[in-house]
Amino acid sequence: MSGNGGSGSSVDKRPNEQLGSWFVRSGWSKGELARQVNRRARQMGAHHISTDTSRVRRWLDGEQPREPIPRILSELFSERFGCVVAIEEIGLRAAHQSPSVSGVDLPWAGRQTVELISEFSRSDLMLARRGFLGTSLALAAGPALIEPMQRWLVPTPPGAPADVPVLAAQAAARRTTKLSGPELDLLEATTRMFRQWDAQCGGGLRRKAVVGQLHEVTDLLQEPQSDAVSARLFKVAAELAELAGWMSYDVGLQPTAQKYFVLALHASKEAGDKPLGSYVLSNMSRQMIHVGRPDDALELIHLAQYGSRDCSTARTQAMLYAMEARAYANMGQPNKCHRAVRMAQDTFADISGAEEHDPDWIRFFSEAELHAENAHSYRDLAYVAGRSPTYASLARPEMERAVELFGKDDIHQRSYALNLIGMATVHLLEKEPEQSAAAAEKALSVARRVRSERVNTRLRKTVDTAARDYADVAEVVHVADQLALHLPDCVETAQAV
Repeated sequence: MSGNGGSGSSVDKRPNEQLGSWFVRSGWSKGELARQVNRRARQMGAHHISTDTSRVRRWLDGEQPREPIPRILSELFSERFGCVVAIEEIGLRAAHQSPSVSGVDLPWAGRQTVELISEFSRSDLMLARRGFLGTSLALAAGPALIEPMQRWLVPTPPGAPADVPVLAAQAAARRTTKLSGPELDLLEATTRMFRQWDAQCGGGLRRKAVVGQLHEVTDLLQEPQSDAVSARLFKVAAELAELAGWMSYDVGLQPTAQKYFVLALHASKEAGDKPLGSYVLSNMSRQMIHVGRPDDALELIHLAQYGSRDCSTARTQAMLYAMEARAYANMGQPNKCHRAVRMAQDTFADISGAEEHDPDWIRFFSEAELHAENAHSYRDLAYVAGRSPTYASLARPEMERAVELFGKDDIHQRSYALNLIGMATVHLLEKEPEQSAAAAEKALSVARRVRSERVNTRLRKTVDTAARDYADVAEVVHVADQLALHLPDCVETAQAV
């Protein structure tokens, strides 16, 4: 029974009306849903799962499947409808998890932060098969996410940050390990190298290496160090946790990504680095836009702006305004979106010769990235407004400039691919299928060199839309054939969801 994800009890079953409602609206057949569940189970390494049509019927009739089936169904419906569909919303029960593994409402204290990062990174390394760790997590949204993150702003009581140094002092009698300045410099340089690899190669290439380095840093944080060294180590931990979250997001592990982002925010608070915390919140905001929660995205961006307005550089502030514009665009608020775009442009123009003091984690936000964010804001507005040609025309010059600049950049290849795909979507909005196909084909050539599920998924969706609307255009048919030939896994996903 467990091999099929069945329940051990069938007493007093009633039809699962919530699951039935999502199922009917999805347009899937029972057989299609069973195939998707089996495919996702294989991806995460749960090879014992073998679902069929009769098993799906029993779930609809009220049977409660065992884990990881509820998580898989939650992920599949979330992807289908473009928003977070929690396990409870489909009438299923989630397995009980300890606070250290599930949820985002974690203790804001140094010692617990170190322990949680250590435990989570170790679990990720042990269960590194794609998606497996994510099945023990749920993606938080709404007040369950926003309210715990607001505690980032609460000042730490005097003397409270000493919990880790106190433990170190207690251990000092037994151990005399000290981390030297050159060793710290090397850790920071390694983090910068990982960040460059991610931009150039995508999140799928070095994610486990980043997680392993993060776990090593937590070991160092549990050894006796001076307050100054502990602060630098917490900053390294925050940057590595953020990067692990970003890489997880890039390869489609959304709950895992969110947990790393939350842990990164905790570590940045321990490091006393508010600008870094605001950057972590901006990535959490981007994730919320990705899963169809722009209201949550806006709350997170406002929290980031409020917490770092007096201490972040012009480049960081410009990035936050650009993300604010993205949230407003997806909420269908054009006036506020326009205002945020202008604020991003004006603030970016304030960057002066002092920009060499920008931390490495924000240097990605270049002129190309500014144009790219503004282009996507207007593109998103166009879709929200029913494929508006007005907003598409605003997106076009911004996207063209982003593509031009990224095309000269050998490092940010994933961004180049994403903006080529963005250009393809703008051409579709302007009813130019041939030009859209040309941009998509360029994106495909870059995507083949970048290990990014995000790039593959966006490219597939764009080409799929073009093929549906312009099936008689030879250029569109050609790029669809090329996609099927060179990114077959991407096409399989398209068929699945």
